[in-house]
Amino acid sequence: MTAAADLPISEVIPAVRSALSTRPLVVLQAPPGAGKSTALPLALLDEPWLAGQRVILLQPRRVAARAVAARLAEGLGEEVGGTVGYRVRFEARVSARTRLEVVTEGILTRRLQRDPELAGVGLVILDEFHERSLNADLALALLREVQEALREDLRVLVMSATLNPDLPARLGAPLVESQGRAYPVEVRYLPADPVGRVEQQVAQAVHTALARDEGDILAFLPGVREIRGAQAALAGADALVLPLYGDLPVREQRRALLPDPSGRRKVVLATSIAETSLTMDGVRVVVDGGLSRTQRFDPATGLTRMETVRVTRDAAAQRAGRAGRTAPGIAYRLWSERTQPLLPAARPPEILEADLAPLTLELAQWGAPDPGALAWLDEPPPHRVEAARGLLGQLGALDPDGRVSPEGTRLLEFPTHPRVAHLLTGGASQGQGPLAADVAALLEERDPLPAGSGSDLTDRIVALRSWRTGQRLSAGADPSVLERVERLARQWRGLLGVLPDNTTPDALEVGTLLALAYPERVALARPAASGLGRGRFLLAGGQGAALPEGDALAGAPALAVAHLDAAQAEGRVFLAAPLDPGSLVARAAWQDVVRWDPRSGLLVAQQERRFGALVLETRPLRQVPAELRIPALAGAVRAEGLHLLTFPPEAAQWRARVASLRRWRPDEGWPDVSDAALLATLEDWLGPALASARSREDLARVPVFGPLQTLLAWPLPQQLDDLAPTHLMVPSGSRVRLEYRPDEPPILAVKLQELFGLADTPAVNGGRTPVLLHLLSPAGRPVQVTQDLRSFWNSSYFEVRKDLRGRYPKHPWPDDPWNHVATRLTKARLDQAQSGKSRK
Repeated sequence: MTAAADLPISEVIPAVRSALSTRPLVVLQAPPGAGKSTALPLALLDEPWLAGQRVILLQPRRVAARAVAARLAEGLGEEVGGTVGYRVRFEARVSARTRLEVVTEGILTRRLQRDPELAGVGLVILDEFHERSLNADLALALLREVQEALREDLRVLVMSATLNPDLPARLGAPLVESQGRAYPVEVRYLPADPVGRVEQQVAQAVHTALARDEGDILAFLPGVREIRGAQAALAGADALVLPLYGDLPVREQRRALLPDPSGRRKVVLATSIAETSLTMDGVRVVVDGGLSRTQRFDPATGLTRMETVRVTRDAAAQRAGRAGRTAPGIAYRLWSERTQPLLPAARPPEILEADLAPLTLELAQWGAPDPGALAWLDEPPPHRVEAARGLLGQLGALDPDGRVSPEGTRLLEFPTHPRVAHLLTGGASQGQGPLAADVAALLEERDPLPAGSGSDLTDRIVALRSWRTGQRLSAGADPSVLERVERLARQWRGLLGVLPDNTTPDALEVGTLLALAYPERVALARPAASGLGRGRFLLAGGQGAALPEGDALAGAPALAVAHLDAAQAEGRVFLAAPLDPGSLVARAAWQDVVRWDPRSGLLVAQQERRFGALVLETRPLRQVPAELRIPALAGAVRAEGLHLLTFPPEAAQWRARVASLRRWRPDEGWPDVSDAALLATLEDWLGPALASARSREDLARVPVFGPLQTLLAWPLPQQLDDLAPTHLMVPSGSRVRLEYRPDEPPILAVKLQELFGLADTPAVNGGRTPVLLHLLSPAGRPVQVTQDLRSFWNSSYFEVRKDLRGRYPKHPWPDDPWNHVATRLTKARLDQAQSGKSRK
């Protein structure tokens, strides 16, 4: 083992000690291999400010936690469980002598919930913080609150291999940097991006490295399936080929991490868990397949799916660095050099993308149902928190006020997702503890049956129980996966205090348990009338789902779905169990439902017994309350458009007048009466008038002008008539209607003879806005459009006069329009009228 004094971290240990002696929070950046995980914690155990208290070292993965604890214990010449111990899910090696505990993230959260003061703990170290896991962000937020409110003496050390430059400033913490002494690594790219399966590409690169290079080889693949494929392709290689992934038994993990006792050359095929923390002596070559597998949560569907994505540049650097920890090394990158700068720079913090149900429940238990009350590096997205609260409410973990219920407190005692915990507690309360333990274990592990085995979870339980009792397995069942499933099921049975059950399971009971974990994924078969065919279902969450063609569950009337992808239109079901639709009745509730049917143009009112989006039973709703009718009708108008309503001419002109004044006088509070605004506020201005409507015909008869006018608050109605009158009086004595249009001056269409003698263009808006004159012939046809009447009399009038006096000789066409009497009469009638006036 390398002595601590020989590790690069030794150069900055004094600086770390000094910073922690005066500051509660310190950031350390040190590259992989510097010794920050395996040497620094031991160097801090005897610091005066620690005063004999314990140190907690947080690791994001179980494999790393065990390996780091082993290295630390070896550095003291002890076995794990003495001065150095570890705690991971379902496993602990600690004693009364333990002063340094290496724990995984969920373990630290549980300890904080039970003892917020962390009594007896003087330092918490958050290792590999650059990964920005959800639990690491949560732990840091909780620890900062503990420091502020309860423990001024508690120290926190944030350690990272790579660092966001603004992290120390955002934390208000000093930064200590270790340059490390990594050996040079030669990076080799492919001439072009490869085509084909990654496991074959990795196997080919490993064969090349075995022939050309020295030392053990660490190869990165996205998942277990690809690891097995590469392992099969390397079956004849002159090396010991070993897998390494999180669910591998501890014995096999140690075999992959430690040098081969017989001295054989090793090839370790690993997932991304081998990027950091783990030390593997002898690795001189890294083969990077360029892919990783990550969980992506889709808030639109509430579902999480595994995605295989391109490696990020920072992760690729971490992987390559594994080849240069003990000697110069070589890194094969299975992509072209021109692709390298196109890779994502870094993975986004998990808190921005993950399923937030576990975090939301933890925060509620902590007494911070509003995440904004804590100091986060990145605050949880509010819309995802709301989605998580909805799920937790369905699980009975939160009460309507968002507080933790007794069931929620029970769920937190189980080291798993609240969904699975609810399945376990519900199964135990129903006397189905053994079956719940088997179902929970199968949900958390890989599928033990090969692809194409159908989606029925019950078949997996049968396979598990056959393996458990030594019976012959069905073709293709994977004993190694079944062994891991049983190991986990045994842990769950221990927590529930039940014995195994190896009888043939009742498929409907399996479905009932699944429904406890996935209430929004309970599904009813779509009726044959839908035209979608067998195997199509509607989920309680509102999404569609489909079974693979020919699946044995296709004829089930109802399903409880565990695994499906989050496709936009119709998700594909991978794992489910049949469900008795009658079992939903007790959990369903009657609701008054009023909706608009666009095909018939009618309002449909009925009572529905619903479980989420699933309708189990209906009956007519005789009395339709206004609070349901009005939103449904308003929704119909929004969906189909304002043309469903009839706007008489005076209503249309009223809107145009108000819209004009809103444009002319923006600071005087004239309301928005555009289509969009009226649609958005239908319930407010038109609601009462909709009270009796049930059809399109009824909507067309709804009086809209009166409700519209209520949008003007006093004194705007009077100002409307003053500033935007409906008519103007012209010199002839006629009262002529104005036509208002959006974004244009109002139009005054008037026979030009009626304006003789008028010099200035009439105006509205308190004289600020001239109207647009449409000057008409005696027959009412437009002959000129102008906003400058004076200029018209002085120029264009004489051209118009030449054209019109021949066509309309009976009408006056004076040489001097300025001094002629304004009239709408012919010359003869005008003479009669004037002579009559003179006789009087």
